[in-house]
Amino acid sequence: MGSESQRGPAAARGPGQGDPRALRRDCQHRIFVNRSLALEKIKCFGFDMDYTLAMYKSPDYEELAFALLLEHLVAIGYPPEILAYKYDPTFPTRGLVFDALYGNLLKVDSHGNLLVCAHGFRFLKGAEILHYYPNKFIQRDDMKRFHILNTLFNLTEAHLYACLVDFFTNCSRYVNCDTGYKHGNLFMSFRSMFQDVREAMDHVHLSGCLKEKTLENLEKYVVKDPRVPLLLSRMKEVGKVFLATNSDYTYTDAIMSYLFDFSNEDKADVPRRPWRSYFDLIVVDTRKPLFFAEGTVLRQVDTDTGKLRIGTYTGPLQHCAVYSGGSSDVVCDLLGVKGKDILYMGDHIFGDILKSKKRQGWRTFLVVPELARELQVWTEKSELFEELRSLDLFLAELYQHLDSGSSERPDISSIKRRIQKVTHEMDMCYGKMGSLFRCGSRQTLFANQLMRYADLYAASFINFLYYPFSYLFRAPPVLMAHESTVEHSHRDSGDASTALPPWLVQHGDPHQQVPQDSSGEEEDDGEA
Repeated sequence: MGSESQRGPAAARGPGQGDPRALRRDCQHRIFVNRSLALEKIKCFGFDMDYTLAMYKSPDYEELAFALLLEHLVAIGYPPEILAYKYDPTFPTRGLVFDALYGNLLKVDSHGNLLVCAHGFRFLKGAEILHYYPNKFIQRDDMKRFHILNTLFNLTEAHLYACLVDFFTNCSRYVNCDTGYKHGNLFMSFRSMFQDVREAMDHVHLSGCLKEKTLENLEKYVVKDPRVPLLLSRMKEVGKVFLATNSDYTYTDAIMSYLFDFSNEDKADVPRRPWRSYFDLIVVDTRKPLFFAEGTVLRQVDTDTGKLRIGTYTGPLQHCAVYSGGSSDVVCDLLGVKGKDILYMGDHIFGDILKSKKRQGWRTFLVVPELARELQVWTEKSELFEELRSLDLFLAELYQHLDSGSSERPDISSIKRRIQKVTHEMDMCYGKMGSLFRCGSRQTLFANQLMRYADLYAASFINFLYYPFSYLFRAPPVLMAHESTVEHSHRDSGDASTALPPWLVQHGDPHQQVPQDSSGEEEDDGEA
């Protein structure tokens, strides 16, 4: 047995006492953990297609969808001048809320407190916000008024609301009112504008015009990655794999054939075979989130014609067969798996993640493409985050020796202005609406939903390539305010065996109760 110096510093410290930062994978390859998950317990991997298996190129794809939306609005009577607007990828972010009463785009936290408010492209401040929202707060459960724009498809919708409000606000032909615009004897409310845009969204997606344009130039609009078939082939070696998409079979077949066809490229490590052979079960026309509830009739698809066969399918699972409709219960029955055996991956926090988690108990993986940019800002602009932390400490110092008997009132106005300035500077690093996850030190509604319903998340499901299928994804302890701000008492420093390790002071007691997931069941045991 070698000496301590020969065994190296890590061995000298003993197991589990090294610097955890040295053990982390490259941040762009990492999968982040909200609830612990033992990958070896997963018997089935499920996938959505759009924005999960098939990543659309941004901003090209959004620009296409935006142009089609404008064309439809003009076709139903909107002024042709709106065609001059172009999609600006720096403006919208996911998780915004559209107020159909006042026409504002809002960024809120999980409780409904306002973080950002924009009317068109004009950001409201102070008294203007109080005019619309006296408490700087909204009732999120008022679903008829407040509409959450959570999906990647909603990015063009959010930008379109801003463009329409900007146009009508600045057009001399229209009179501005709190709840809409007046033109002669006609009144157009923001609610009717919302309904028109939603109808346009449905038309663009359901009529097939967006899909048709996409298929005309797949190379321009769809990301093709040779790692996709490689990862799926490895997943199929250790478990079952299924696809559940809202898209129809014809579009699904075209997209998937493109993603899995590398016959014209020299890719020796990618097996050349039909895309359907990578899956044990393929379900199209799922109509999520209905798919996770009562579902629809399960029918078999004729893969030669793309047409549905009449009658409900009641037979056993057939190799490489394609089905339409059905439900998540049908998936479990056909594959012979139960809820927690399944890890389902999608980009839609409501249609894919929340419903599969709450109604079926499936384990969940949220695809967050914006995470790559978020991590870049997080690392490159660390000085701004540190300054915000320093300002918080400075505030604490001013009040440290004051109590209820103190008449002194520290002047904190300059500090508050500096906090606002740093917060704004941080937000602008991400885009005009700021970060997807935060506004300064406050988390957004989207961040809260991600933490609550997604067991795992990453910029791409491809990051599973960098982990063994025996991996234990271990969630960090979730500390309450009193745990994260009150340090543990240190024992006698002369007794090395009883001294608290640095990670314990930072993260809490390892003997605390194991965190529970949303179903109330205890998490997987083990150490990362």
